[in-house]
Order: sequence, then structure tokens, then C-alpha cells
Amino acid sequence: METQIQLPTSNPRSSRLRRTAQWADVRRRGMGMWAYALNRVTGIGLVVYLYLHLVVLSLLAGGPAMWDPFVNLARSPLFLALDVILIAGWLIHGLNGIRVTLTGLGFGTRRQKSLFVGLMLLAGIGTVVMGIMVFGS
Repeated sequence: METQIQLPTSNPRSSRLRRTAQWADVRRRGMGMWAYALNRVTGIGLVVYLYLHLVVLSLLAGGPAMWDPFVNLARSPLFLALDVILIAGWLIHGLNGIRVTLTGLGFGTRRQKSLFVGLMLLAGIGTVVMGIMVFGS
């Protein structure tokens, strides 16, 4: 009589989680996956910023007495740093969106990597310039 050994079956939930984690892992992937992930992260960040922006602006609903505390909050170094991060997200998401549109229309399909690198360099330069302008004023 032969006995059968049953191996424990893997939990379907953990295998789904593992597959999702592998899909989101951009290490050892091509430049296109980095562009995809960067576009998604900046898009989510911009949506979160929109809601935070509305919450902060709701402080002004308290009337004229709330104006000075609002201005003090908006000029704090933390908020200025968040403004620079917002500018970086806006530039990265926007310029990457232009790249996606151009390649979708058939322009620059053979040079996607160099187009991505060039536009991200432009976003980096723009972020540094805008950061200097934000903290310099």
C-alpha cells in the first residue's frame, strides 16, 4: 500500500500578494517600467496634494482672522519644501505624459529611452530652478 504525502497548498491570498509585489517591483526592469512607475506615483501624489490643498484652503473659511495664520503656515519651510516637491511631481508627470503622447502618436518611438532621460533631466533642472526661486523669495 502506497501512502501519499500531501504538500501544503499555498495560500491564494499570499500568492496574489506576491504577484502584485513582483509586478510593482521595478528593480532589474527596463527604462519603460521606471517611466510607468514614476508616472503612477506622481499621479497619485498630485491627487493627494489636491485634497490636502483643499483642506488647507478650508482654513480660510474662518474669515479674515484666519488670513495671518494661513500666510504664516504657507511661508513655513515645511510648506515651501512641499511646494518644491509639488513642482517636481508636476514636471515629472507632465513631461512624462508628453512623452507617452508623442510615442502613442508615433513620434520618437525608436528613441523612447533618450526622450525619457532628456525630459527627466529637464524636470530635474526645472525643479532645481523653481526650488531656488521658492526658497529665495
